[in-house]
Amino acid sequence: MRLTRFFVLTILLISTQYAQTKASRDSLIDQGVKAIYSLQFTQAETIFRSVLTDDPESPESRFFLAMIDWWKILVDLDNESYDDIFFQKLEDVIYYCDKRLDNNPRDTEALFFKGGAIGFRGRLRALRESWLKAADDGREALPIVSAVAELDPSNKDVDLGRGIYNYLASVIPERYPLIKPLMIFFPSGNKEEGLRQLENTAANGRYAKYEAMYFLVTIYQNYEDNPYKAEEFAKRLTDEFPENPVFLKWRGRAAVRRGDTQLWSEIFTGLYNGADAGKFGFTEVVKRESAYYLGLYYKNLNAPDSALKYLNVSEELSRKLDNEPTGYLANTLLFQGMVYDVLGRREEAIAKYEEVLDIDEFNGSHNAAKIYINIPFKY
Repeated sequence: MRLTRFFVLTILLISTQYAQTKASRDSLIDQGVKAIYSLQFTQAETIFRSVLTDDPESPESRFFLAMIDWWKILVDLDNESYDDIFFQKLEDVIYYCDKRLDNNPRDTEALFFKGGAIGFRGRLRALRESWLKAADDGREALPIVSAVAELDPSNKDVDLGRGIYNYLASVIPERYPLIKPLMIFFPSGNKEEGLRQLENTAANGRYAKYEAMYFLVTIYQNYEDNPYKAEEFAKRLTDEFPENPVFLKWRGRAAVRRGDTQLWSEIFTGLYNGADAGKFGFTEVVKRESAYYLGLYYKNLNAPDSALKYLNVSEELSRKLDNEPTGYLANTLLFQGMVYDVLGRREEAIAKYEEVLDIDEFNGSHNAAKIYINIPFKY
């Protein structure tokens, strides 16, 4: 009897210690994830290296170490220097997942992180507009994350991958008709189901909720023409991560589209000042976009001196950053001409309009320039 009681007490003690250890590990993982989205990359790496030391075979910490590089990419998309190391780290995740799956094909953790690694490989390929490779990664990842959903219905994070695939497989062929014939080799998508799945992860996910919110912001803004829904998710992200310039930038864009001038000015002023102060992630690309929208804001406010201050910065950085003229430069030149007209500086205004005509047209820029060459702009 005493032996039985001792055995039961020992099992209870071990179980309690395991639960405490798991709770401590889960708390550490959560801290690391939040550090990534706060762009505290050194802190995040320290946390996940510690977890990796405690459990060298786990794919979890390796996956989040790769996510640090993912966010280094996102804060400076034009810089492709992190692409290769990101791909290499994802392959490392897949390798360790496969080792575990060789022993247990129903290992939900290994399946989840393998599907996630393949999915994020596809996301970077999509950002680099390698659409067929991205679609192939989606095709490969989809049955893996679907298996996780079947084996572990409590896992709401899997809907990130399923939602992204469903949405993009439906929308991208319509946006890029040359790809459409090739999509017959891939599972069909469902835009509405994709949105539902992404919103489910945003509301109920653990690891993937922030990534789901971010993806929803981008598609509601860029594809769904719904800046109100974009604001809904962008606000949740900036409330929790107020120093993340990527989230701030997207919230600012949604504010512009909604005509929320107070938020528009507040966000882009903060981003502009952050870039001037040299804050991490507040790049010259961020400063150019901020200057552009602040110039537009002050132009609309009929504050020509302030408008010119920011439009001149936008022009300077556009010429520095872009290999070919972009919409930023075309519209900046047009807005400068309009401001010069308001100030009565007609010759300078015409010079700017003629510069607009010397570069490619963007969203009616040539037509507007021709009109204002003949008839000075006025409010």
